[in-house]
This record gives sequence, C-alpha cells and structure tokens, in this order.
Amino acid sequence: MNTAVTIAGVTFQNPVMTGSGTFGSGMEYSEFVDLNCLGAVVTKGVANVPWPGNPTPRVAEVYGGMLNAIGLQNPGIDHYLAEDLPKLKAAGAFVISNVAGHCDDDYAAVVEKLADSDADMLEINVSCPNVSAGGMSVGTDPVALANLMDRLRPMTDKPMIVKLTPNVTDITVPARAAVEHGADALSMINTLKGMRINIRTGKPIIANVTGGVSGPAVLPVGLAAVYRVRTALPEIPIIGLGGIDSGEKALEYLYAGANAVEVGAAALFDPVAPLRVARELDDLLDSRPELAAKLAAGQTWR
Repeated sequence: MNTAVTIAGVTFQNPVMTGSGTFGSGMEYSEFVDLNCLGAVVTKGVANVPWPGNPTPRVAEVYGGMLNAIGLQNPGIDHYLAEDLPKLKAAGAFVISNVAGHCDDDYAAVVEKLADSDADMLEINVSCPNVSAGGMSVGTDPVALANLMDRLRPMTDKPMIVKLTPNVTDITVPARAAVEHGADALSMINTLKGMRINIRTGKPIIANVTGGVSGPAVLPVGLAAVYRVRTALPEIPIIGLGGIDSGEKALEYLYAGANAVEVGAAALFDPVAPLRVARELDDLLDSRPELAAKLAAGQTWR
C-alpha cells in the first residue's frame, strides 16, 4: 500500500521519522537502519557554535521512560554542514535539521547557514532555555516565539517546523503564535520537565537538578496535545511524538490528528525502533485505506 504523506507541500514516503536527539546525526545508526526507508531523519539539535552540554550525571531511569538533561551537546553548525549533512544525503535520507539556540541571534545564525544547504526541512526547537527571554523556554512565551519566527521566517524558503514544549498551561497558545508567524508545520511534544532524588544522599540524581521526561509514560500527554492543537488549528500539519514505540501507538497519533510521527526515546534502547514502527504502521494502514488516502492528500483523520 502507498503510505506516503504530504506535509507543508512536501511528500514523505511514509509517516515515520526519527526524533531529534535520539538518533544522533543519523549516520551512527546507518549500519542498523536503512535510512532511506524512513520518512525522514530528524537530526540532533545543532547550534551556532559547539555546545558541551550539561555536567554529568545527566541521564536517569524513571518508571515508563527516562529522564535526561544532556543539554543539547553538539559539535556546531559548521561541523554539521561539513560532515553530518553530506553523509546523510549520500545515504539517501530525507533530512530535517533541528535548530537550537539560547537567543534569537543564535537561532538566526544557524538558519542563515542552513538556508542554502541540502537540508530538506528545518525543525526549530523552541524548548531551549533562552537567555533573551529571562532564561525560560521561548516556546512558553507566545510573544517571544512570535518575535523569533518573525526573525527566522524571511531567512529561508525551506519548510519550517516548530517543535513545541508541553510545559505550558495551554499548548494551543504557542501553537497559534508559531503558525500565525510563519510555521509551516508543528511537532509535539518535546519532553516534560521532571526530576529524580537519590534517597541515600537526599539530592537530585541529575546534576542539572531537572531534566526532560520521555518514553512510554508521556504518550497520553502527547496525544492530548495533538488532539487539542488539531481542534484549534484544523489546517496546520502536525507531527506527533512522545511515547511511540510501536505501530499501534503511532496509529493513535494519526487518529488524534497528526499527519506523521517521530520515534524518539524508543531508538535509544532499540536502534531499529523507527524502522520497526514504520513497518508495523504500514501493516496497520493496509486495513485502513481511507486513513492512508487522507494522509497522502495532506489531510488527517479528524
């Protein structure tokens, strides 16, 4: 069956992508996964300069998932353009470059360099602590998000996805701000803020104190976010993520109103999870031709 999906005018061969930060540059997994069999490879967040990330320990287990405060460690945009992106394109991958920054100038510097690159789409991660927004995530402030998008949108013709944080009262508010100021699509959700305590010391396990919770436990939160935003913004393409480790869970996101999905934390313990989910979802869509037809036409079930 044809499982192609259309998002922001771009056709993907299937609706399953990797989640940024869980699949590295993509090439690390190329010996396990045929990259051109995925809808897209969403690469690890890239900044204008190399970021060392947060101090260790920065990963902890939680019930139904994991807690991490990696801090978007990455080698910077110049290395990405010279090494990672060319190798991914040579391997036949459709590449979505995830963009990170600590202020509007950081984001702009990355987008400027990606504007004429071989990246197919950009995913703007607005969950980073933003120094120009008082240290809070720009994605929690619709005014700051609108200002950022006003800065970035004129810089490139590449389709631009905004990745939303769930750490807000009403996710439809930043979603609307992103769309009204130039986002071609939305992805949701990023990780939930959480922490663990070492009961022997009484101190947080993570050196950064708090981190992002991901994995199966966040599935209901991600589904609710997609459902709410789809209801509020019926026309915008949505990529759902959070807790997907099977074709069945991916299908839940499609029924909630997503056009496609990203497989994140599951790839950290099973490198072939994104491809497995794609195959399982393909089998499920075989018996749901009406849903597959809607996705191919750029529509959703809802």
